[in-house]
Parts: sequence; structure tokens; C-alpha cells
Amino acid sequence: MERQTTENLTTSVELGPYDVAEDVRGIKNIFVNVYFVGESQPGGKWVLVDAGTPSGADPILKQAREWFGDNNPPRAIVLTHGHFDHTGSLETLLKEWGDVPVYAHPLEMPFLQGKSHYPPPDPAVGGGAMAYMSWMFPTSPSNFGDRVRPFPADGRIPELPDWRVIHTPGHSPGHVSLFRESDRSLIAGDAFTNTNQNSAFAVMTQKQELHGPPAYFTIDWEASKRSIQELAALNPTAAGTGHGKAIRGITLPQMLEDLIHNFEAREVPKSGRYAKQPAHTDEQGIVDMPPPISYHVARAVGIGLIVGTVMLLFGGSRKK
Repeated sequence: MERQTTENLTTSVELGPYDVAEDVRGIKNIFVNVYFVGESQPGGKWVLVDAGTPSGADPILKQAREWFGDNNPPRAIVLTHGHFDHTGSLETLLKEWGDVPVYAHPLEMPFLQGKSHYPPPDPAVGGGAMAYMSWMFPTSPSNFGDRVRPFPADGRIPELPDWRVIHTPGHSPGHVSLFRESDRSLIAGDAFTNTNQNSAFAVMTQKQELHGPPAYFTIDWEASKRSIQELAALNPTAAGTGHGKAIRGITLPQMLEDLIHNFEAREVPKSGRYAKQPAHTDEQGIVDMPPPISYHVARAVGIGLIVGTVMLLFGGSRKK
């Protein structure tokens, strides 16, 4: 596995490409990241952040056993948001681990408790095969019932007392990020990404470049920019994102400032359903949405692109 030496730390411990800190370890789950927060030792207390893709439970369970020992479920599962690639294995994991508390923002509850579909993705944003394929991505509500609970009002999770929950909407209504003041570590979710998630090539190669949230699922671009500004103001020096490798070092705050400065020009789609007008939701689900924007992908090319991308993404992951 690719290894990378930490920057600006007095320890000589080497961190993997998706690790934020010694006790914040990440793995890529097909095309999305999940994070394990806690000291890596048998019987150690730990928390899982996000639950990966629908086919991603086995790698998560295997990694949990390796880092924290057998029969040692997480103290909690924290969801940055409820999109299918961040909750896909949640049902399977809960069957394995039993009565583990699951936390999410109240504005994500309608999508996690069977009340509402998510606003549909927007293939019209363009930018690559992942965006063009997004019409296939599921938006149907999951129904985890009372197994999912809202974050405490003070933004502190009992099982993660050193971390603060920050509401970072834009990509989804109740999207959150997690921040630890002591070492300025950030788990950003999809508030921003460290690869061009719209592009299947970038997803496969994990080319590192800072971007806003995945465009095809982002429903409010003004809110998204404000969320990145709020995270940049925290002056983080290490960040794990939902897509792409971890970012560590003193250059991170400047990278975020550059992202904010160029946000409208580089990140906001020139066209697309939510480019000019956001979708609105509340704690019951969708309130209103702008009308869809028509888009054209040549049928033969589009189908071939989709089939090829799926084979590369999912076939390559199985081989690994």
C-alpha cells in the first residue's frame, strides 16, 4: 500500500494516503472514503465516519478487525450526509455490529427515515463520466428509523468528545464536517474534495487537486461556498475528504483560500439544474426544486462510457 510520511509532526510515524492523523485512519471504499477515529489497538474505542458504498461492508469490517480487534464494534457511526455512497453499507454493518448509535443532522433525517427522496442528481453539469452517469445513482430514501438520531444541539457527540460537528450544507441539506481543535484535524465529508469527482479518470487515478463538492449531487452552490469559507476559517492543517487522498501540511489553508477565490469560475457549473437556483428542503424533505435542464449524450457513446467506467471502477476495486 502506498505510504506517505506525515508533515509538521514530531513523530516519525508514517501515515497512509487516506490517513488524516495517527488516530484518524481512512480507506477508499471503491470511490468514496470512510474514516476510523480512534487509537489502533485491540479493544480500543473507536468511531466510524460514513459507511461507504452498497458493496463496501466487507472491506470496512476487515479493516476494523485489523485495527481494533475482533468483536469490537465502533462506539458510534457518524454520517456526514446520507447519499448512497456514504450510507450504502450501513444496514449490513448494523446487522454485524448490533445496536450501535448512528448520528446525522436533522435535515438529513427525511432521507434516512423513509420520508423523502433526495433532490435528483444533475448530469447536465458535465465534467466527466461520473457526472454523466449520475442519473443512475440512487436517490430513494433509506429507512433506518430510530436507529439514526440527530446530533446533540451543542454539536458535541458523546462518543467523540474532542470533535465538533459543523453544519456545512450545499452538497446536501444536512451535510456536516468534523473538526478537532487540538491538532486542527478536519473530516470534511463532501464539503470539498481532493480529486475531480466528476471525472471517472480522476476517480480511478486519484489525481490530487482541490475541488468543491461533487457537482452532480450539489443542490445549493452559494451554501456550498459559505461552508468551505467556514471550514477555511478554522485554519485546518490536515483534512480527510469524502473523495481523494488526505491533505496534510501547512499549505492546506492557502489551498482552501485559492479554492474559495476561484469558486464561481472553476467549481460552479456553467449550466445545470441547480447552477442558478437551489433546491429547498426542510425536516420533512423536499420543499421545491428548479426544473430539470435537458442534456444530450450520444446514445452509443454514453452507454459505452457508462459500461466501461463501471467495469473499471468496480472491477478494479474487486481485484484490489
